[in-house]
Amino acid sequence: MDGNGTQQTTVLVVDDVAASRYAMGAVLTRAGHRVVPVASGGEALVELDVRLRDGTLPDVALVDVGLPDMSGFELCRRLRARPPMAALPVVHFSAAATSPGDRCRGLDAGGDAYLTVPAEPQEIQAVVRAAVRGARRTTGTETAVHRLTLLSEAIITVQAARCPRELAAAAADGTARLTDSPAVVFVTGPDGEPYRAAARGRLAPADSEAHQAAARLVTRLADGRTGVHTTVVPAPLWPAGTFRPGVEEDARLTVATAQDGRTAVCLATPVRRTAITDPADDGLLARLAQASALAAEPLLLYQVERHVALTLQHSFLPQPHKLPHVPGVDIVVRYVPASRQTEIGGDFYAALRTGDGVLTAVGDVVGHSLDAATVMVEIRHALRAYCVDESDPVVLAERLDRMLQRYHPDITATVCLALVDPGSGRVRIANAGHIPPLVLREGGGAQYVDACGPLLGLGLERPPATVHHLTPTDRLLLVTDGLIETRGTPLATSLEQLRAAAADAPTGLNALCDVLLGCFGHDREDDIALLALRLG
Repeated sequence: MDGNGTQQTTVLVVDDVAASRYAMGAVLTRAGHRVVPVASGGEALVELDVRLRDGTLPDVALVDVGLPDMSGFELCRRLRARPPMAALPVVHFSAAATSPGDRCRGLDAGGDAYLTVPAEPQEIQAVVRAAVRGARRTTGTETAVHRLTLLSEAIITVQAARCPRELAAAAADGTARLTDSPAVVFVTGPDGEPYRAAARGRLAPADSEAHQAAARLVTRLADGRTGVHTTVVPAPLWPAGTFRPGVEEDARLTVATAQDGRTAVCLATPVRRTAITDPADDGLLARLAQASALAAEPLLLYQVERHVALTLQHSFLPQPHKLPHVPGVDIVVRYVPASRQTEIGGDFYAALRTGDGVLTAVGDVVGHSLDAATVMVEIRHALRAYCVDESDPVVLAERLDRMLQRYHPDITATVCLALVDPGSGRVRIANAGHIPPLVLREGGGAQYVDACGPLLGLGLERPPATVHHLTPTDRLLLVTDGLIETRGTPLATSLEQLRAAAADAPTGLNALCDVLLGCFGHDREDDIALLALRLG
């Protein structure tokens, strides 16, 4: 700023005549400008390169048309061809080239104005002010468009997040890009658990205790407030090391609360004491915070629903050490819920003692929701109740089918039931739309049992049970499709991959399940259930 409070401009004067450079510089200096004189086009390019690296490009260049190494028009064309300098306003001047054609050549080369010298000081000053004013207006518009583009990109990324942690990371990156500073984002929901993330590519906070203390402070600030508000927390009250390890800084917090009044998002950035605060910053950050809060609300509610569903699944599925002990049969089970960012499944397994042996089952309720998990629990309980006086797998499948039709007419399920007689090795199988059992022979052979039938819940007639005989060295494997189903891969291909992997697995039941989970069980989009048995 100059003494009158106006922003001081830097003017590059390019003229090979020392007296002319001095005279032009004197006029501009008296008007409050900072002058950088150079004697040729080459010197001008070198000076601009240095200033570009330092971030101190001049605000305008006054260029003599008749330079010794290149014309002023050529210098202007070179500047316009270099993106970092293309926006620099250029004013040509000359005492010799004064015809209308010369002015047209200057404008065609990319110049912003043309002066005929000698000129009155007032005219020189007015031309410089006009060139700078036009450039700043253009730059301001381009900056606003750029920042709105950054905001739109950040909101799109936030809305595409699949879990609260992804959302916090996307919002942190967006905040950092908008403010060109480190940024940390906190997301809190009905369960009170804070999700936090720092912007990638910045100095990420290394002190988790600072993060936790900051999250507690943010929760208190958001409690009972609605809408979007911005506040500055002074360094003594804001945990040191939140933005940069070991650094104590004031924090500017933009907090938005969702419609439920319990979901809040806080965008936190350090306060830059030496920078001029752009009022538009607060508006852009407020929009990003509000969009993030709206996107976080359903994600956090889903997290609660998922927790309830997983609690149901884990509480009602029998634990491996609680499976029924049946003399003559060894059973191993595995259950792996889908990744946290994916939907809730309805996979289940069961192993029940009956008067005719042990009934094993693996199934999957179609759909991904809390309803699917609830229906899964009902099917397991119904199957357990039916087994009290019935062990025929076909009859049990028919009863489960009628139960679904009556109480859940819009839901279907798959299940494979296998009744094993430990004494004879006889297995009776009823398959309702599920992956058929896989029998593994000693020595590496593996083959699917030819057992099929319609899904549960459709009311269709069921085929007779498929009968198979196990030898003492055989293993019977039941799995849900979550283990192998992959988008874009035909089910037949996945089944063959499973068969080949199982055939090559070690002979133990635990080793078999572990190998299959190691081959297929990473980052699955559905729950996984496995049940393997062998005659003991």
